[in-house]
Amino acid sequence: MASPAFAHAVAGAAAASDRMRRMTSIHQDAAAFSSGSAALDGPRPAAGYAGDVSPQLAWHWVQSGEAVLVDVRTDAERDWVGFVPGAVAAPWKHWPGMTPNPAFDDTLRAAVPPGGKAVLLCRSGVRSVAAARRAAELGITAYNVLEGFEGDADENGHRNRRGGWRFRGLPWRQG
Repeated sequence: MASPAFAHAVAGAAAASDRMRRMTSIHQDAAAFSSGSAALDGPRPAAGYAGDVSPQLAWHWVQSGEAVLVDVRTDAERDWVGFVPGAVAAPWKHWPGMTPNPAFDDTLRAAVPPGGKAVLLCRSGVRSVAAARRAAELGITAYNVLEGFEGDADENGHRNRRGGWRFRGLPWRQG
């Protein structure tokens, strides 16, 4: 008979494996949505904000004047990793320490005209969800850009190889 510690470890491993399967499924769904013909399909529904869009659809909206692109990454990320020309810089958090940006609300309100919509971009599409929810609380129609600027890390921990604004060949600059 297995020891209680062994049974606990097995149960923990099974739960972790289930969480990993669910996370992989979410990322695979996002990748499928953001590639091929689905790239310009409409937004996917989301809880607490207008929805999720592919990087390509976000850029299409920005180019056609339908939305304002808001980069919620830190100043350091934009300075060191790269930025999208013309995007509004409204950090969700400040680096170092990742402390909340007290000017976020005012910056966002100033950037998005009344009745307009915003597409929010972060590194990998996580912080931008929180920022989109806050924007919705402020009465702004806000969408999260799936995959973010750099996309998910690959098996070696490297970004820009599995999705993201840069990976999709959309405009960006460094420096």
